Amino acid sequence: MLNLDVEERDVYFMRVALREAERALEIGEVPVGCVITRKNQVIARGCNRREALQDPTAHAEILAITAAANHLGSWRLEETTLYVTLEPCPMCAGAIILARIPRVVFGAFDPKAGCCGTLMNLLADSRFNHRPDLRGGVLEAECGGILSAFFREIRARGREGVPSEDQPPPGEAG
Repeated sequence: MLNLDVEERDVYFMRVALREAERALEIGEVPVGCVITRKNQVIARGCNRREALQDPTAHAEILAITAAANHLGSWRLEETTLYVTLEPCPMCAGAIILARIPRVVFGAFDPKAGCCGTLMNLLADSRFNHRPDLRGGVLEAECGGILSAFFREIRARGREGVPSEDQPPPGEAG
């Protein structure tokens, strides 16, 4: 078990999530990575797989949440922390709430689809029965940089059919 303070732990596990984003990049997906921890141990990992699976729900967070639920044998992901390199979209924020994940840490803010503070904050909405603790901007430059480089390369190649509307480079128009 890691013996780190909260700040160090968040940076450490965000770097693990960044490795998942790099894995997505290697397979031609939008480079977003996610890990879920429990008691300072990674119990699940995910990276975007929408293109590979041709599934609009195959976001890194959704795949990691499913893996964590399978690992724990429960849909209630209590005592976990979700680390993701990009601010969760509405679908992923909803899944986080439904899974009862108590803490969420993300890297880059998402000006087009971010629902953990940018466009709205679903995780803080008092109308829901579960409101996770939230921390954004951990390794923001690194998390945003991998996305910006990906979309810059896509634009330079002029490749069609690659998703760009819902997950543009942070701070840039799609």
